Amino acid sequence: MALLIAKRAVHALDVGDTLEIHITDTGARQDIPRYLSNHGFFIDVRLDNQLVLEIIVTKRQ
Repeated sequence: MALLIAKRAVHALDVGDTLEIHITDTGARQDIPRYLSNHGFFIDVRLDNQLVLEIIVTKRQ
């Protein structure tokens, strides 16, 4: 479910736009960054601890 929400959110981005995503689900911590990397987004990890993965996503293409 978290991956679907992230897909919908980044779909609305224009090239160069950024989005901050906070991920707490253990499966989504791997799935979301992998999906975004494979689909032309730049990912900057801001925080990665046991509770949350915080990333800044930028649309490249």
